Amino acid sequence: MSDGLITGTGGRLGDVKVRRPRMLSPLREHLRDTMWFAPTAGLLGSMLLWWGAAELDAGIVTSLRDAGDYDGIKELMGIADDAKAVISTIGSAMMTFIGVVFSISLVAVQMASGQFSPRVVRLYVRSRITKITLTVFMATFLFSLLTLTSFDSERDPRLLTSVPLVEAVLAMVMVLLSLLLFVAYVNGTVRMMRIGFVIDRIARESFRVAVKQPTELPVDTARLGPETARVTHGGRAGVLRDVNIARAVRAARRQGVVLRLIPRIGDFVVPGTPVFTVHGGAAPSRRALGYTVSVGVERTFHQDLAFGLRQLSDIALRALSPAVNDPTTAVQALDHIIQFLASIAPYPLGALGHRDRRGALRLVQSVPDWTALVDLGFTEIRGTAVGNPQVTRRMRAGLDDLLLLTPEERREPLLRHRTLLAQAVERSVPESADRTFALRPDRQGIG
Repeated sequence: MSDGLITGTGGRLGDVKVRRPRMLSPLREHLRDTMWFAPTAGLLGSMLLWWGAAELDAGIVTSLRDAGDYDGIKELMGIADDAKAVISTIGSAMMTFIGVVFSISLVAVQMASGQFSPRVVRLYVRSRITKITLTVFMATFLFSLLTLTSFDSERDPRLLTSVPLVEAVLAMVMVLLSLLLFVAYVNGTVRMMRIGFVIDRIARESFRVAVKQPTELPVDTARLGPETARVTHGGRAGVLRDVNIARAVRAARRQGVVLRLIPRIGDFVVPGTPVFTVHGGAAPSRRALGYTVSVGVERTFHQDLAFGLRQLSDIALRALSPAVNDPTTAVQALDHIIQFLASIAPYPLGALGHRDRRGALRLVQSVPDWTALVDLGFTEIRGTAVGNPQVTRRMRAGLDDLLLLTPEERREPLLRHRTLLAQAVERSVPESADRTFALRPDRQGIG
């Protein structure tokens, strides 16, 4: 979302600082969803570091030989012989460390998928500490192997070309860094297995999506003019992950038209599905719109305003299932659902506009409106909360709080859910005292 788009650059939302989206934000987000990029970059960096250290070691030996200091070369050879055994141990130990990291990761992912929701596994894939730890471990392993190849079997100091002293020191420094990262990795993995931390991470990702939304009033699509063309999806079937806003705005500006995105982020599209409607002229060429739409196998946080609420709702529903029966976790999920809705309440929703550098409207993007977000946050949980007074009391308190925090024109869906909650409790709870207790607002559920 760049190219001079009006996206809001000040203020805070849910303790997340509002920042202007980066030009390459789609590529950056896609790389964060992979596990190969960081280790590959680390291996390449390790090779470059080894090459630089080897050149430095060769330069040191050359300078000593030119100065005739063969005793100094012999001293370096003795130090290198002692370091060779350490480097060999490092090479074999790092593979063990890498196996431990993978084992811990797989156990954590399996537990999170079964306990919380399969959709939270993405948090582990995007974990920076996991990728950094794996990268440094693999880089240390490769650096150690390359260092072993630098040891020269020549024992005559007059014929010796290199003594890998600097390489050995760097290898030991990388081992020390690996040990520190391993401690940080274990700590981070244990934190990600705690439900409170997982829910907080989901909420924070949701806030980051919200602050990237344009802050101007929603666009009246009826004023866009007649539809002059349509652009269909020609790629594979899948979930619409994100749209390269900057590229779409540039294509529309060059053509002098306005594009309207038909599906919402998170919708499933198949080949031939209309993706854009064009208003005001001919459609931009497929080359101009190439790589504008990204389709994948699962939803992502990048531009999906509703995905965080979907995950929080899934966690609450699983917690309220008879197999788990954990209403406290459902209350924790409700806490952050209410927090997110309170934060997004003043924001424009619906059909949002993206403009070019001159302020001309070029792209209209549909996002869930306020009613859709409220329904997503409360409908399914309300349907399973009856019989759990801890959850109904927290939901009633949350709805009352949101009624105080939201503008008057957005209170109707909140009043509707409060009425439906009361009706569900009236139907399902036979005792009058229990009904009164279940509908009494309490921000802790049963504090």
